[in-house]
Amino acid sequence: MEYRYNENALLAELKDYVDKTYNEHYSQNKYQATEFIIDAGHGEGFCIGNVMKYAQRYGKKNGKNRKDILKVLHYALILLHIHDLSLDEAEKRVL
Repeated sequence: MEYRYNENALLAELKDYVDKTYNEHYSQNKYQATEFIIDAGHGEGFCIGNVMKYAQRYGKKNGKNRKDILKVLHYALILLHIHDLSLDEAEKRVL
């Protein structure tokens, strides 16, 4: 596939970023706080809130910080996972 916007490299960068979050200090205890928030039924709002937070912070804290964009995308991926968990089997087959 020939991408127009360098998506292949950007997706690889996003994957590397996400992989690194699993090695950071807040995930050393086997479970991340995000898992507890999702299990408590607050995952969707938590993810939307973080997407909004980091999108609004972009360009303000530390300038146009690339890491803020990666955080937006990571929380959006988690939100997509939560969305997919809520689908029934018939809806999943349509995707």
